[in-house]
Amino acid sequence: MNSDRLLDAIEHELRPRCRLRFGQEVEALFEQETHQTRQRHLVIMGLITALLYVLFLINDYSFRPEAFLASVMIRGVILLPMALAIFWWVYRGVPPWLRETLMAGLVVIAMIGSSTIFYISSSPHSYLDVFSFGLILVAGNIVFSLRFPYALTSTVISIGVMSVFVFYYEPMPIEAKRLAMFAILVKAVFTLMANYRLEYSERTSFLLLMREKIQAGHMQSANHQLTRLSVTDPLTDIANRRQFDAIFPAHWQVAQLEQRYLAIMVIDIDHFKAYNDYYGHLQGDLCLRQVAAALQANSRSDDLVVRYGGEEFVILMPRTEPHTARQAAERIRESIEALAIAHAGCGPDANVTVSIGVAAMQPTVGQEETVLFMAADQALYDAKRQGRNRVCMTPLAES
Repeated sequence: MNSDRLLDAIEHELRPRCRLRFGQEVEALFEQETHQTRQRHLVIMGLITALLYVLFLINDYSFRPEAFLASVMIRGVILLPMALAIFWWVYRGVPPWLRETLMAGLVVIAMIGSSTIFYISSSPHSYLDVFSFGLILVAGNIVFSLRFPYALTSTVISIGVMSVFVFYYEPMPIEAKRLAMFAILVKAVFTLMANYRLEYSERTSFLLLMREKIQAGHMQSANHQLTRLSVTDPLTDIANRRQFDAIFPAHWQVAQLEQRYLAIMVIDIDHFKAYNDYYGHLQGDLCLRQVAAALQANSRSDDLVVRYGGEEFVILMPRTEPHTARQAAERIRESIEALAIAHAGCGPDANVTVSIGVAAMQPTVGQEETVLFMAADQALYDAKRQGRNRVCMTPLAES
């Protein structure tokens, strides 16, 4: 799912709703993002509740000593190993539906175990334990915070289990049975309400977080686009003067540190004003784009091709010695001439050409980068004075 489609789906899910489960794709993302945290929470909370469940042996010893050995068997020998096996399984990773089913099943098993212990006891006040069984629902619905459908299912089954044991436990007065059932039903309603709110809040927080991430990504993408536009010439889609002014000093410093040559070309389209006057500005723009494309195609990946202004271009060439720079300039001049762009403004058989000034030098400490640019600019004027459609290199640049 692309980010725009996901954002639309999230906005749809953020509308007021009663159901908890999201649409298929958002639900899959929710489980993917929360699965590890969820399984870690269930294991930690499960271990704590298992310990407390076993500690109820203290209550069993003082409350129903005649059934203490049975309590040890049920709590410590049967249920505890079963719970630890489930926690290990959840910790190792299982599908979400199985994870919730196992933990919900543990709630039901705990209710069966507790109901069995109270039922087999012959102590006169053993039935008072029933009023603490609501803690099992608290553990499942709030501490584990089972997903709501599983919490509801385990709660209904647990109440059914308790009802059967209470109904058939004769020593328990009928008034106590009514009170116990009413109390467990009230606890069930309260804990299910809390469970629903907890899951609703978790899911809403997830949606808000994902929306913020996507919007932040869009903002970052937009900022990158704006940055690119600010340093790119919109007509030719190559670097503009702002980018050149930012990068040139950095290349100059690197050349100083590495004691390597740095070369530069200043390129001007010959008689471009006459071309614009004859063909019009739209055709002139097309000519600029064709020249820029040729410059880019005939430059190395490390070179920076710049539209410096109007019909003037610059190519910055790091780690390039003078003779290599001159050869590259000749290749570029020939590639422009080979485009055979008609230039009737200069004569019936004329084509668009360029004049190129080249400079290359090893920067030394204390020199400014303007020395190199001015040398190439001077070479460009020399090329124009010598008849255009040629490459010139100043003596300073070649020395």
